[in-house]
Amino acid sequence: MLKVRNLSKSFVSPSGGRLVVLKDVGFTLAAGEFLAIVGESGSGKSTMLQTIGTLEPADGGSVELDGESLFELSPTRQAWVRNRKIGFVYQAHHLIPELDALENVMLPLLVRGDDRQLARRRAEELLGRLHLGHRTGHVPARLSGGEAQRVAVARALAVKPCLVLADEPTGNLDESTAEEVFALFREACGKEGAAVVMVTHSTRLAHRCDRMLRLQHGKLTEVFDKP
Repeated sequence: MLKVRNLSKSFVSPSGGRLVVLKDVGFTLAAGEFLAIVGESGSGKSTMLQTIGTLEPADGGSVELDGESLFELSPTRQAWVRNRKIGFVYQAHHLIPELDALENVMLPLLVRGDDRQLARRRAEELLGRLHLGHRTGHVPARLSGGEAQRVAVARALAVKPCLVLADEPTGNLDESTAEEVFALFREACGKEGAAVVMVTHSTRLAHRCDRMLRLQHGKLTEVFDKP
């Protein structure tokens, strides 16, 4: 499903040199597989997700998703893939402030041309499972941080993507709600065949994923101390 090969990424440092964030990163992920990425703050985990999802350009390497080499696609085709095949959950929820919770979740479905009533039913289903059925008409400014993050999770899963890239999706949630979000991701893997890459600081959740990789000094290594 996902093949990442020799992925490299750097930024210009304040001193004028290059700050290398990713060094020949590579891994594969099968359909229905749940992968956790762990590492210290500032190690480049978020940058890695954004680069894999074509939101950041890479210095080198390749990312293949569902048989397509993403870096070789036109910007228009990359946008098409992001809308239909990739679900993003960011550290900051990035909801559209003028839209209410229901409309935010419906948006990616409407963008790809789905029937409005079908999009509404899918959005209501996901928000209901995240205990937000009573908040569907609230704009982001009237939601708590945890509620907004749950809306963002629902939006990411709305299109039934083949790949979910989740950056600290449970960071602002209490333990009970974090469990519900984790269960939704697990269901996306099991019932819908999605591959999930989750960046997390929660070792408790990371150990319950199918695999765990650690990003350190720009390199990915397998973590073998999972029970």
